[in-house]
Amino acid sequence: MLARTGRIVQDQVDKLEEDKLWAVSTKEEEEHNVQNDELLFQRDGAIATVIFNRPEARNAMTWAMYDGLVSACETVDADPTIRVMILRGAGGKAFVAGTDISQFQSFRTAEDALEYEHRLDEVIGRLESVTKPTIAVIEGPAAGAGAVIALTCDLRYCTPDSQIGVPIARTLGNCLSIANYARLVDMIGPARTKEVIFRARLVSAEQACQLGLINEIVPVDRLAAHVRTVADEIATHAPLTLQATKEAIRRLQVHRRAVDGDDLTVMAYMSEDFREGVTAFVEKRKPVFRGK
Repeated sequence: MLARTGRIVQDQVDKLEEDKLWAVSTKEEEEHNVQNDELLFQRDGAIATVIFNRPEARNAMTWAMYDGLVSACETVDADPTIRVMILRGAGGKAFVAGTDISQFQSFRTAEDALEYEHRLDEVIGRLESVTKPTIAVIEGPAAGAGAVIALTCDLRYCTPDSQIGVPIARTLGNCLSIANYARLVDMIGPARTKEVIFRARLVSAEQACQLGLINEIVPVDRLAAHVRTVADEIATHAPLTLQATKEAIRRLQVHRRAVDGDDLTVMAYMSEDFREGVTAFVEKRKPVFRGK
């Protein structure tokens, strides 16, 4: 059930301390109830903005935030006057630093693991299938699920000190779904995907740009204005051309994801290593993995 609240109020905007370029529309028809305290939805003309709003936790994703993201996608697709959707993190310190790891502490069975990955695949798949162009605005780390969300967007712009990656081999000892491995392989190829996962490092903005993970690096004081310029430009272009292009590319890529990877998910999530990774994170120590 999607978490919902009323429309955004001005004190929430003030709390974000962001540039006025991230302005909110006051049109009555924008009351779509797509947001909650942890995920905000704003509208300014033809541009919609989704804000991951847990800056105290580096915007780590909760299920309420995942549900809110799906709701935002539905709203954007239902409104023909919205032409572009922007996604960014609140606070300027992180895009999204993965899924809130405390949610993994309750995992006990294979069904828990499969339900999590299948549900995440549904959310990411919905973001990927939004008919309007999507832009990720990255300040700071986009890690784990945050990297997946960013890489699912059509375009990515970041600050020079931003980082992106999936360091699960160093942190939790779990794995990605087949669909998310496929997205990485489509972007950077099998060898680079293995390097990113095996070395478990967050890739710098410059390296990410060279790999093709990032479209452009922009100084932090110009990021909002630059992304808004790009979004406004795209919003003037033929919507059906953009929609057809997005869907054509999605269809070309989706065939990789027909492979069943549930056995791999269960192997990783039901391991002693995964339990050690979660426990070590909660205890704020380095995990000791034993391959069991």
